[in-house]
Amino acid sequence: MVSESIRGQFVEFITLQGFDDKYIDRQEEKRILEVGVKNDISVDESLALIREIAENKGLVIERDVEDKAKAVLEEAVADGKITKKEFEEAFNVFKAACKGKVPDQEIRKRLKQMMETNEWKAGGLLGIKWYTSI
Repeated sequence: MVSESIRGQFVEFITLQGFDDKYIDRQEEKRILEVGVKNDISVDESLALIREIAENKGLVIERDVEDKAKAVLEEAVADGKITKKEFEEAFNVFKAACKGKVPDQEIRKRLKQMMETNEWKAGGLLGIKWYTSI
């Protein structure tokens, strides 16, 4: 059982990670989890605290942003290939969810990487020129 003092310090540490930009990227999240483990706070409990604090303080968690965009792409690929319009839908979801913390070109690169990692193909009536230009 973790003492209230340690838990309180950990909550403050999480808050501090998102203090400057209201955004907890994957590196910050990993650092938070490592500090939690060092203080005998489980990964699951640490993740729950990150989410709770993010909700209360209006912080954005990068992993959640990517998961939302991935869900849009997963739905799109269910009928075959991802079209430019579907890709742009995922882009818009990502952009809105990250509250402008990630540049547009970086969002596109991450979505393309997500497609490549999952072996999802681009297609549509307009071909894949839009995809190769990313």
